[in-house]
This record gives sequence, structure tokens and C-alpha cells, in this order.
Amino acid sequence: MISDLLDARRLQAFVYLIDTQSFTTAAKRLGLTQSAVSHSIKVLEEDIGCPLIQRLGKTARPTEEGQKLYEMSQKILMDMSNIRQQLGSQATWTQNQLRIGATTSVCQYLLPSVIREFKESFPDCRIFVYPADSPQVTDSLQRNEIDIAIALKPMTNAPCDFRPLFEDQLYFMTGAMHPWATQGKATPADISKENFILYSQQSNTYRIIEDYFNQRSIQLHSSYQLGSLEVIKELVKVGVGVSVGSHWIAEKERKEGSIRLVTMGGSPLIRSWGILSRTNRRLSLVEETFMGLCQLASENLPDPPEIKKYEAVSN
Repeated sequence: MISDLLDARRLQAFVYLIDTQSFTTAAKRLGLTQSAVSHSIKVLEEDIGCPLIQRLGKTARPTEEGQKLYEMSQKILMDMSNIRQQLGSQATWTQNQLRIGATTSVCQYLLPSVIREFKESFPDCRIFVYPADSPQVTDSLQRNEIDIAIALKPMTNAPCDFRPLFEDQLYFMTGAMHPWATQGKATPADISKENFILYSQQSNTYRIIEDYFNQRSIQLHSSYQLGSLEVIKELVKVGVGVSVGSHWIAEKERKEGSIRLVTMGGSPLIRSWGILSRTNRRLSLVEETFMGLCQLASENLPDPPEIKKYEAVSN
């Protein structure tokens, strides 16, 4: 089975780490960032199912199992090098461009830090980012117009692999002086009467919200469906209406007090985010590294706020 095979690139990173006993030095030798090497070792340990290194201060030493893998890996990598030389192959693990499809929220709040760190490892790799809603980036992936996509989990069975990144919860977003903000709650009757400013009707988020309230027999009145999160937040601030969104897209406004988050009550509304790639396609080192950096960046997203729960929507 292909899924049972170990990745030679991770074995190479592991060997360099044991040789140098330093994540920093191994990263320099590989031309990667330290966090990329750390992620590679973490995935290798998960693949094998046991710890491979132990940290002693800034020094990385192999465990007993790690020493066995180190010795076997040296032979494996040497054999692979001999095969390449004998066959005259000049193939490399890298590629000179990376095409990324991502939602607008991911482009704004997640990708900048990922791209900055990625360019340290692959300064010559050209990055093309195509912003679109989740259904569109999934379609682009299937048409081979992009290499990987960062989006919500497809709502239907799509012919692609989905690697989970993180989950988030959706809240009502209101202006600071809105009654729901001051009272800390809203009733189903309040919700039915409110004017909602929602994200694009073509997006998965819109469909998720619509399904959530339909299941509770609550009809949302939406005068605006916009494709810009920034415009939505500005309209919420001045009291034009209420929106629905996650805490990490309104962290700045929440901290300054211009937008308040109010829980929906009952069962929380959760979205699943991840990285999509075409099924059964071996990923390049460039793509694997980019995915690993996305995982690390998602772990650094703001923590959800502590908001008192209440029963706003009947289950």
C-alpha cells in the first residue's frame, strides 16, 4: 500500500538532524526553516508510531528506536542516491512555482505569515494565490488550475484529499451598542426580525448558516450578501445589521470594542477548515512544506473568546 511507505524527504531531514544534533543546523543544510524540519520529524514519528528523538537543551539525540531508524535510513538514502546516479536522473524534490487557491479570510489572516516563512526556504519558488470561495477553489483544484487549496471541508463528496487544519465556531457579530451585545442574548423571535449581513450566497459558509437555522425553523432576513469581510464588518460597526462570523476574522475589532460576539445558543455552529489536494497525487517537497507551515500558522490563530452561553436558538 502506498500509504504504508515512509517519505524519503522526511528520512533525509531525520538523518541530517541526528548528524548535526541541531534543528537549526539541519534546517540550514536542507535549505528549510527550523519549523519545517520540526514538522517533518513530528510527521515521521506519527507515521512510525514512536518517539525518534529526545531533546536535551538545544541538542537533539536519537531514542533507541531513532538510532535504529537512523542506521537503516542511511542505507536507504545511499541506495536511492546510487539509483539516481546510475539512471542519470536529475529529478529534484522541488518545483519552481506553487499555485494556491484560498478563501478570502485565509488569504487575509493566515497566508501572509505562511508565505513569509515559506520564502525563507524556497526564495526562488514563485507563488500564485487565487482567492475564491470554497466551492470555486475546489472546482479549480479538480480542473488542475491550482496545486493545493485551503478552504472549508467540501459539503459533498469531492474527488480530492482533505487534510484537516482547524475548526472554528460561528457567532453573531453585532455593533457595540446593539441590544444583543448589551443583553448578551437573542431570542428566536429577535433573530427572525433582525436584518442580517451575510457573506456571499455562493459560499459554503452561507449554506452552513442557512442549514443551521432552517433546521431550527428560523427564517433569516438578509438584505445584503457581500463578498468582502471588511465591508461586512464596517456595516456591522455602524449598526446596519448583524452578521455571522468566527472570532479570528474580527479579533482586532473585538479587542477594540467596535464589534461584539454573541453566541447562538443551543448547539454551536462549527466549521472544518483544511488543505485539499487531488486524490492519489504524490506531493512535492514544496507542497508538503507549505502544508506544514499552514498547520503551524493555524495553531497560532487567536483562541476563541470566553462568552457566556445561553439558549438563543431552540434545538
